[in-house]
Amino acid sequence: MSDGCSHDCSNCSSKGSCEKQDLREKPNKDSRIKKVIGVVSGKGGVGKSLVTSLLAVSTRNNGKDVAILDADITGPSIPKAFGLKEKANGCEEGIFPVETKKGIKVMSLNLLMEDEAAPVVWRGPVIAGAVKQFWTDVMWGDIDYMFVDMPPGTGDVPLTVYQSLPISGIVVVTSPQELVGLIVEKAIRMAGLMNIPVLGIVENMSYFKCPDCGHDHFIFGKSNIEEVAEAYDIPVVCRLPINPEFAANVDKGNAEALNVPELKELVDFIQTPLLKKMCVAVPYDNGKVYGHFGHTKSFKIYNIEDKKVTDSSVIENNFEGHDAVTAFLATLGVNGVIVSGIGEDAFKAMKINKAVIFKAKDMDADEAVEKLLKGELEEILEAEGHCHEGESCCHSGSGCCH
Repeated sequence: MSDGCSHDCSNCSSKGSCEKQDLREKPNKDSRIKKVIGVVSGKGGVGKSLVTSLLAVSTRNNGKDVAILDADITGPSIPKAFGLKEKANGCEEGIFPVETKKGIKVMSLNLLMEDEAAPVVWRGPVIAGAVKQFWTDVMWGDIDYMFVDMPPGTGDVPLTVYQSLPISGIVVVTSPQELVGLIVEKAIRMAGLMNIPVLGIVENMSYFKCPDCGHDHFIFGKSNIEEVAEAYDIPVVCRLPINPEFAANVDKGNAEALNVPELKELVDFIQTPLLKKMCVAVPYDNGKVYGHFGHTKSFKIYNIEDKKVTDSSVIENNFEGHDAVTAFLATLGVNGVIVSGIGEDAFKAMKINKAVIFKAKDMDADEAVEKLLKGELEEILEAEGHCHEGESCCHSGSGCCH
């Protein structure tokens, strides 16, 4: 997008080559995936796959439909954590994921190989291509939350996932001794370059609770996890203890038997995200949340920090249509919107800009923001808008004028 952008993408000479071009791959036609969360680490051996498994189990226990895409092609360990032995089957339409005992859907290279111990000696582009196929060829069905277990580092596969999948945010897994270096910062900064929000840091092996005295012992020394989180405005920090029960259950394929209360705050945040710093836009009309996102004459903009509104103002909107309006909001730094409903085209446009979308129907704008700060607004995970009765839709084909 050039500096002189008019925000009217339909007549733009750079249409198709703009930096906001959607590079994401389409999922299989039998996949309906609402939200995708990446789980990353700066280096191996910090328990990334364990955290992926625990997040999936905790989210499933909340009654959500959950899947795990194992993008760690050369070191897949998700099937072992859940005791999955059967191989994935397929048909002409695609590949069926394998389900765990509690119904978590999983796809991993180990579920496709005859010999799961055989090394995967592939070059980067081939590995990246396999990850894309897990998205495009697997028939995931209805999924509320998909967790992507990514390989460590900042190489081909994380880049492919960030560009090809609709990642809503990432969780960074680390250990205490790692935080003193640059490794975690590299992973966080890569996410920043790709405009991917970091939902939180999970510090694994943070401490050991002595079963005799009950005291916490910091085997690897006390970390500076809070300082790192503060430096990058990461809102959620979670510490997991050194717990032999974790390893024992995962080794036996019983990850679903684990209950980890330390993850509750992060799981709740994933389901109702409110970033530490947010700029929230509300389509605005006479104090109300206006029903037509793409045609609103004004927005009320709320700057939020630490769950408090620091300032707000009403601004005029001189643009028409989804692409132009979302591009305009992007120039204001908007990373969240509150709407009464949103159609497919507007939803896609906002998601290209990585904005979080919340629903507030028949509500005052200020009231809606108050509910947002209390965690009472529902996040919209898929397009659901509709035209008002008696009005003609402003677009032919899919999507709506909201």
